Amino acid sequence: QVQLVESGGGSVQPGGSLRLSCEVSGRTFRDYGMAWFRQTPGKEREIVAAINWSGGRTSYADSVKGRFTISRANALNTVFLQMNSLKPEDTAVYYCAAAREPWTLPTNARAMAYWGRGSLVTVSS
Repeated sequence: QVQLVESGGGSVQPGGSLRLSCEVSGRTFRDYGMAWFRQTPGKEREIVAAINWSGGRTSYADSVKGRFTISRANALNTVFLQMNSLKPEDTAVYYCAAAREPWTLPTNARAMAYWGRGSLVTVSS
């Protein structure tokens, strides 16, 4: 059974940093794109960052460019999201997801087949 488990969330002050991790079990996704999404009450789930199968291509939402970095360690079936210079607007539940098809760079939630349960990030003074 495929399972994605996020960790590393928590509460930080504005300007602080967190690193989220997503560990995958049940199968390997080394040939698949991965992505991080976030969601707040009353809003649609939005893509934050995506990475292709090799890690050679990435994409970011405009709101996090220059502050967040997505990376992966395929040998460990793990994807990371390093979040720096956090703002209150970054407060959300963050979800890790794996793409439905291989050899792609995900662009939206419809491209994803497997999801983690989410990890809460709260940014406040």
